[in-house]
Amino acid sequence: VIVDWHTSDAVTATTTQASQAADFFTSMATKYGGMPNVIYEPYNEPAVKGVLWAQIKPYHQTVVAAIRAVDPDNLIVLGTPTYSQDVDLAAADPVAGTNLLYTLHFYACTHKQSLRDKANTAISLGLPLFITEFGATPADGGVVKSGDNDVCEAEANTWFSWMAQNNI
Repeated sequence: VIVDWHTSDAVTATTTQASQAADFFTSMATKYGGMPNVIYEPYNEPAVKGVLWAQIKPYHQTVVAAIRAVDPDNLIVLGTPTYSQDVDLAAADPVAGTNLLYTLHFYACTHKQSLRDKANTAISLGLPLFITEFGATPADGGVVKSGDNDVCEAEANTWFSWMAQNNI
């Protein structure tokens, strides 16, 4: 079970929801932290344009500390800028702690080798990745535009092969 703080506004240029998220995850960790199948995802998909990893990292540090105060063991999956695609930036300055993973999101028709290259950089720097969202469609949810494929099977298979090679 992934317990997910699903908002694009957890961190903006001027505000943060760190205290609200910390309260929520403290409650969830208190209630469900003893269950081995609970995974926390404090910020599913940072998408606010212009918000940098340097702004998102302190948010994660606050929420991770709140979770770890109650649940020292379960996995926590951390989102990165640009819809959880800037894992290479997080790899250069990761959040300290144990059982922390970084989410990578992809949609096969939209995200190709350049995103795998960013992920390869993160992996080479020792960042553990976890894919919490993907599709074999375009990133816009599969809305077919003129000339677009609605399913990109070959590219999806390339992603699945890459995931298998990297134990993701």
